[in-house]
Amino acid sequence: MSSSIADEPPRKLNRATSPSLLNSLPIELIWTITARVSRRSYPILSCVSKNFRSTLLSPEIHKIRSLLDTDSLCISFTDETKNDPTRNWFTLRRIENNPTQNQFVSVSIPFDYRSEPNPSIIAIGPEIFFICGSYIPSSRLWIFDTRSQRFRRGPNMQVDRSYKSVGLVGDKVYVIGGDRDYKVQAETFDLKTQTWELAPNPEEEEEWISSANVSLDKKVYALTSYGDIALHYDTRDGSCGSFELIKDKWWRTGVCVMDNMLYVYYARFGLMWYDFELMLWRVVYGLDVLKSVGSVGMAEYYGKLAFLWEESCDVSSETKEIWCRMIGLVRSEKGIHGTSEPSRLLGIVPRGYRMQQCLSVSD
Repeated sequence: MSSSIADEPPRKLNRATSPSLLNSLPIELIWTITARVSRRSYPILSCVSKNFRSTLLSPEIHKIRSLLDTDSLCISFTDETKNDPTRNWFTLRRIENNPTQNQFVSVSIPFDYRSEPNPSIIAIGPEIFFICGSYIPSSRLWIFDTRSQRFRRGPNMQVDRSYKSVGLVGDKVYVIGGDRDYKVQAETFDLKTQTWELAPNPEEEEEWISSANVSLDKKVYALTSYGDIALHYDTRDGSCGSFELIKDKWWRTGVCVMDNMLYVYYARFGLMWYDFELMLWRVVYGLDVLKSVGSVGMAEYYGKLAFLWEESCDVSSETKEIWCRMIGLVRSEKGIHGTSEPSRLLGIVPRGYRMQQCLSVSD
């Protein structure tokens, strides 16, 4: 009696000889499909194969996204001439029907900074998360949808927190530190279930007060200007470590991660990246056009590094200019080479404005 198909053991596919659906599609179609996928999903898609990982880095995908107007930057300023924690927000995005030109316009993000001063702010896709708690402890979470221009209240954290570090790893937002009782030193917000869960406690009881936070390689990094050090928390087991920053002036908005590489702009040395293999800072070469500037902002924008800075018109002026260069970054055996586009004047802001956030937002 012959055995049925149901009785047969499952057959193992030979990955080397099995046809790939992706490889059978025209590359132009792959670009078009991938450009319409949320950029948040790119780290997951990069695990499909090495070839597909390189496809995700194709400038053609960013050209299509540019035509679709999917990405933007959200930049906030505080007014140092006023005793007011309110932040003034602007957006940088493509001009409609003109994918080569950007517009810098004021937008309303009406968060109550007086009740919840200095929240930790992070962009996730088209949403901006305001994770409250600083010198006034809080457990509140507010989420702003840049598409509907509306806030919604998220669930509270498990404990009130003061100063803390925040980072996105996969589909979870990690919050480390800030619990004055040291009972719940780390917790995570699951974006799928919209709930808070316990995360592995950090092995070391650090303060986790940071000037800037970034995430890469499943770790959350807290960069501190007062100690010239970067702490990191491994979200898998709570293990911690650190490495030194360059002893030079840098800005909280002048820190960025692109393609799993950490970049910091230093006042004397310019744009640098951290080589985790050699455990040292290296200069991005080819960027001699970048002069020493102040109040720098950096974020990924259509596959390039958007490099913003403030420039005073003259001593007596009541305004200052916001400038921008788009920088392409390519890694080779020699290091990382930067190619800068011409600088462009984005707009004029009051002289007392100081940049606080430079966030990459995408649909």
